[in-house]
Amino acid sequence: MGKVYLEHPGGTRLYSCAKCSTVLTNRCNLLSTRFTGSTGRAFLFKKAVNLIESERQERVMLTGRHIVRDVSCKKCKSRLGWMYEYAMEEQQKYKEGKVILERALITESNGMDEI
Repeated sequence: MGKVYLEHPGGTRLYSCAKCSTVLTNRCNLLSTRFTGSTGRAFLFKKAVNLIESERQERVMLTGRHIVRDVSCKKCKSRLGWMYEYAMEEQQKYKEGKVILERALITESNGMDEI
């Protein structure tokens, strides 16, 4: 297996994979903390890095039908949440292209101040 190259989003508050500590996103990308995943509370982010995506699948969720992809950590392959590809209902379109990370599967830590 080849070398895995990881990105770093920077920022003063970071969200990482709870299993291997790979950095995924930062507080600047956090849109909402009011979502629910299979493990409980989940956060909506406008962008995340170091993720691999599954095949597209249609799911009926609490807010309607969506086309989504499960997302996993690029380093350790742990499932962390999902990404919204397409929302069937007009009022849910704001989720398209956004990422849900489940709170129980990520950690929050201090990053570094910008210079």
